[in-house]
Amino acid sequence: MKKIFSSKLKEGNHIRIIAPSRSLALISPEVRTIALGRFAEMGFEVSFSKHCEEKDNFNSSSISSRIKDLHEAFRDPSINAIFAVIGGYNSNQLLGSIDYELIRTNPKILCGYSDITALSNAIFAKTGLVGYSGPHFSTFGMKKYFDYIAEYFEKCVMHDGPFKIKPSKEWSEDRWYQDQENRVLKENPGWLAVQFGSAEGTIIGGNLCTFNLLNGTQYMPPLDGAILFLEDDDMYQEGEFPADFDRNLQSLIHQTGFEKVRGIVLGRFQSSSNMTDDMIRKIIETKAELQGMPILANVDFGHTNPLITFPIGGTVKVVVSDSGNRIEILEH
Repeated sequence: MKKIFSSKLKEGNHIRIIAPSRSLALISPEVRTIALGRFAEMGFEVSFSKHCEEKDNFNSSSISSRIKDLHEAFRDPSINAIFAVIGGYNSNQLLGSIDYELIRTNPKILCGYSDITALSNAIFAKTGLVGYSGPHFSTFGMKKYFDYIAEYFEKCVMHDGPFKIKPSKEWSEDRWYQDQENRVLKENPGWLAVQFGSAEGTIIGGNLCTFNLLNGTQYMPPLDGAILFLEDDDMYQEGEFPADFDRNLQSLIHQTGFEKVRGIVLGRFQSSSNMTDDMIRKIIETKAELQGMPILANVDFGHTNPLITFPIGGTVKVVVSDSGNRIEILEH
């Protein structure tokens, strides 16, 4: 597959906010104001798509409305980057209606995570356009402790050249959007070395249960030569998450070409998931297909904060060893 890299963001560029998943109507005035102020400080112009505040029974808008906004954002030559408002559950509804040739011939930055995993990976599979798993528009509305998020967003989306990822010093899983002042931070002990090894390959993945919606379809990127970046959100009954993550991972392992996957990087799990270091190791140990590849866990992405930005379709080198662990984004 020939990869397409969009131009990097720079001061004065125009960002369009769209809602391919849940609606802007869910975002509080405070979060919107902080996000707009932060974009302005970075030198960006921001506009909102026509239908992004529509809301139906699924806290989204119609497929037709979301497709119109997506196409308009890629079609408009004045727009340099496209950000999702927030995640959700249903961006995969759009995949059969997207004009992929329009996107291929008008490459732009597309940024978001969680449910946006389906959109970014499908677009990469169909067009070769490298997208970005990174902060939503709503994430930019975080008042405090945004520096780490901003650092890796800028390195990945605004600058050229390889960069190394380092663990954050602290992390949180609080509902910051409900209380911006009283944040709860936890010390970050660093990454978990699950299996030693080194590999270089193409990043695909994101939110595992969303990524698995692409299994067996034309929207699934090739696994040959991939380094999988995987995370998941604890949406299950108490105590069920490890079993659900296990079977979702197993489903991915069963996909054609998985034997050519080169490594796995797991995002940090929420405390409520019960995905302890021992549990992560036990799940990996049951998968014969994973033996021999480097596997790191508790990296800063997923449904805790802060989070890195990484390129869906970019190139990464992962080293897991006694002497130290390294993640270096080589091509983005």
